[in-house]
Amino acid sequence: MRTRSGRLRRALGNLGFGLAVLTLVSPALMVFLWMLSLSLKNELDNTAWPPVFIPDPPTLDNYRDVFARNDFLLYAWNSVVVSFSATFAALALGVPAGYGIAKMRSTRAAALILIARITPGLSYLIPLFLMFQWLELTGTLLPIVIAHLVITVPIVVWVMISFFEGLPPELEEAALVDGATIWQAFRHVAMPLARPGITVATILAFIFSWNNFVFAMVLAGRETRTLPVAVNNMLTFEQISWGPLSAAALLVTLPVLLLTLLAQRQIVAGLTAGGVKGA
Repeated sequence: MRTRSGRLRRALGNLGFGLAVLTLVSPALMVFLWMLSLSLKNELDNTAWPPVFIPDPPTLDNYRDVFARNDFLLYAWNSVVVSFSATFAALALGVPAGYGIAKMRSTRAAALILIARITPGLSYLIPLFLMFQWLELTGTLLPIVIAHLVITVPIVVWVMISFFEGLPPELEEAALVDGATIWQAFRHVAMPLARPGITVATILAFIFSWNNFVFAMVLAGRETRTLPVAVNNMLTFEQISWGPLSAAALLVTLPVLLLTLLAQRQIVAGLTAGGVKGA
């Protein structure tokens, strides 16, 4: 009898958890499905009332229009170069910085990093634009990469601080006693143990860099725009073409969506490990 009641409670708990997850996910899922529907319909169906949800028949003309009106492959290459460069540079700067802040227990530096993380990117845009204009770098990919470090470095540092704080200090102390330098202890002891955190920081930094719009919109030239700018190019003064706009948005979102789905276990495992001190 107790076994049956226990199974019933577990079943009800799983059902309640599933309904809660469905409630939280359903708005985003509906938006995604509606965008997919818009991208597969012509403009007549997209502006019809009552709304037509299922395309009849579906068309790929909106996706062809995206590639016809934009140099989409060039923008995709620019996004790859900018996102990978900004992510790797952020790791090179942020992982050692996170280790130093964690080991020195510098709460002020951690608070400063947090402030830099939550400050809107527009606050940095004007001084960065003036600096790059003075250096005659506007219109190239370099200023976009540097500007993206404003986003990616605080993410990496903040994630790595929690991981390095959770590492047992006895391991590094043993390495120092055996004659290792602090850099060797960081490289050979701390970094391998913090590999899940580095994975999470890499994925989050890449996603935020890939999705950034405002820096590329202002700092890029005609040949150095990134994919989010391609979505903006689908807007016209005459009317909003919902089909091509949705198709461009889905194409931009697809790489990040696939990356998130493929790496969701690493993200959850890494964030969970970083949240348990002394694990």
